[in-house]
Amino acid sequence: MIDKIKQALDDIRPSLQADGGDIEFVNYREDGVVEVRLTGACFGCPMSQITLKQGVEKYLRDIIPEVTSVEAV
Repeated sequence: MIDKIKQALDDIRPSLQADGGDIEFVNYREDGVVEVRLTGACFGCPMSQITLKQGVEKYLRDIIPEVTSVEAV
């Protein structure tokens, strides 16, 4: 499962890096929550929660049904 999540994050990483940000995998919890850390320009950006929920979470949930949510830690 963790390898699938990391691969999915690698798939979307170029989009974040294009805007000066990045994303790091932190943890996958038993309840299906993926914990990530936003870095670079994404850290503290007012739009980061929208990017996280409508971008990253939607993508992960679409390709990995076990994922229920993505949270920044």
